[in-house]
Amino acid sequence: MVDARDKLTYFQAITGLEDVDLCTEILAAHGWDLELAVASFTGAIPSQPGTSASTITAGSGDVGSSGRSHSLPDSHDATQRPQSTSIVAAAPNLAWKLITLPISVISGGLGLISGAIGLGMWAAGGLLSYSIGMLGLGSARLGNSPTVPLVEVSAAAAEAAEFVAVFEREFGSRMTRPNFVSEGFMDALQRSRNAYKLLFVYLHSPDHPDTPAFCERTLCDNALSAFVNENFVAWGGSIHSSEGFKMSNSLKASRYPFCAVVMASTNNRIALLQQIEGPKSPEEMLSTLQRVLEETATVLVSARVEAEERRNNMRLREEQDAAYRAALEADQARERQRREEQDRQEREAAEAERKRREEEEAQERAAREAAEREAALARRRQEKALSLGAEPEKGPDVTQVLVRFPTGERKERRFHSTATIQTIYDYVDSLDCLNVEKYSLVSNFPRTFYGPEKFSLTLKEAGLHPQASLFVELK
Repeated sequence: MVDARDKLTYFQAITGLEDVDLCTEILAAHGWDLELAVASFTGAIPSQPGTSASTITAGSGDVGSSGRSHSLPDSHDATQRPQSTSIVAAAPNLAWKLITLPISVISGGLGLISGAIGLGMWAAGGLLSYSIGMLGLGSARLGNSPTVPLVEVSAAAAEAAEFVAVFEREFGSRMTRPNFVSEGFMDALQRSRNAYKLLFVYLHSPDHPDTPAFCERTLCDNALSAFVNENFVAWGGSIHSSEGFKMSNSLKASRYPFCAVVMASTNNRIALLQQIEGPKSPEEMLSTLQRVLEETATVLVSARVEAEERRNNMRLREEQDAAYRAALEADQARERQRREEQDRQEREAAEAERKRREEEEAQERAAREAAEREAALARRRQEKALSLGAEPEKGPDVTQVLVRFPTGERKERRFHSTATIQTIYDYVDSLDCLNVEKYSLVSNFPRTFYGPEKFSLTLKEAGLHPQASLFVELK
């Protein structure tokens, strides 16, 4: 028996819908009758009474070349596959339904579109969309068979490589056969997804009597192998190997030689677009594969264009981000330069202010010192003047002294003949004629210096009585 979850999975795979709640409501409204729900969704005429509700027939004619009838798991025996023409009659209506689906369903990405491709192929070209779990290749129960997980990737790749080696050794060189990839089914499926190609699957039955002739005359045909290599990713496996055996169970291969065309679908599933059972000529195979390729070309090209647009948008965003970072770095550099310039100007201004204050302080200090010197000089003059006493009147003991200054100014005064040379210096210091402290009094005839050693001599002893003319000579 197929439970509700499996029916929901099949319904999603056939219709391409991803909304679980919506699919659940549709199935519940039709009493969980899968065929009736699909027919209601697509507008197809449900099968007549007596036709198994679990059977959906791709169309009449040669089952092997146009798509083998495939039963969805249900309460009926999976081996019962009666044919029905109801789906073929409803094909135009189905295609119309797909076109008018909401944009969120049609443009939901490559995986979602792939689910719809299977439905379009099934209705318009007699193809069947059939989903199986990608992770377990049978995670959805097929009939009553238990779920068996895939072997590890390394073992699957080893089996694929062994199949390729055996096939090449027995049936031809690499130039005259499909280029089967030497990797597991999941890796081959991912390779086809990345290359925006369909996956061509060949299940090899070494013991079947039709296998040698099919491999030599059909698969190794130059035209067919060239077409497959150019337009598909090819994967093959022997049904005697672990993964090949599981794939034969998942795809329900009943006749050999067996080929299929699949593509990635939603929710880790694959869409079975075409299966070919029994011996076929190269022409029949080529015709079938060409038809499948034509019917999926639009979506594959659209997916490739969308991926290219995403890459371009990502590249544009990266370029914009790089330009933004460059502009930001330039702005930050200019801001750092502005701050450095501002700091430099502030330092220069502070240094100039410091120098100005130092100059002002030096000027103030010099002015104070000058004022102090002037005050000290004034005090000394006053003290010297007081120490001279009153000028004596003319008399025999009075000496007349004339003092000439470097400026040409002349000063004259009378002194007692007993006054000392120091008194003459005190007299000169009391006058406001000199601003220096170091000078000497000199007489010309004869030229005599009256230095500190003669300060204690009286005017008479120094030979300056009764009158004398002295010059102030600066040191």
